[in-house]
Amino acid sequence: GCSSPFKLLRAERGHDGRCELPLLHTAGGLVGGDQLSISLELNAGSRALVTSVAAQKVYGSIGRSQLQPEGSWAQQRVDCRLAHGSDLEWLPQELVLYANALYEQQLQVELAPNASFLSAEIVRLGRTAAGETLAAGRWRSSLAIQRINNDPQTPSRWELVDRLELGGDGLNDLHGLHGQPGFGSLVWAAPTPLPPDQLAQVLAEARADREGLEGTMRCSALEEGLVARYAGPSSRDARFWF
Repeated sequence: GCSSPFKLLRAERGHDGRCELPLLHTAGGLVGGDQLSISLELNAGSRALVTSVAAQKVYGSIGRSQLQPEGSWAQQRVDCRLAHGSDLEWLPQELVLYANALYEQQLQVELAPNASFLSAEIVRLGRTAAGETLAAGRWRSSLAIQRINNDPQTPSRWELVDRLELGGDGLNDLHGLHGQPGFGSLVWAAPTPLPPDQLAQVLAEARADREGLEGTMRCSALEEGLVARYAGPSSRDARFWF
């Protein structure tokens, strides 16, 4: 079920048998102080693709209010709980931060054994087609994926804990985005560990897929899956690679 400003559109059966759920944010964008909450729970053996209908806009907050000239943060929290053998793809459309926007997101994932999770996101830092940058704005992201085991002989473990902030000097620093307006991140928590030769092949094929695309693209292995990053000028190329 959904409550405003979210609306869940009609579910479809994908060509691979996966349940596809489009989520619509009816407000047309986020302003400082907005808070969104999404909770996704998959039963054992279920398979789902959850995506957003359109790009999410975050409007500028800094300097817009005499009461809060420093601006206020828009926030989104997504909690995912995946039962044994379930498979979730969380693939929202592009996030566009307008100049002086402040946006913080949290993605928490709890995976049962043999469950799998795939997430990919692309962030646009300023409306570059209009000559705009993020200016004094900031983007924060917290991602935590934990493999939950009820067997005391096999303790739970963290697959990935990833915290990022983009803004200020990091937008132009050589060890940050180096002036690039687009950033993307993909993570795959596999249902089971991949044999070393198979994982090496997956990484090699992912790196080969960068051919002809603009931007800097890197990928590496997790204990049970992989993570990939994009930094560059083209949201389209980031999407093609992912």
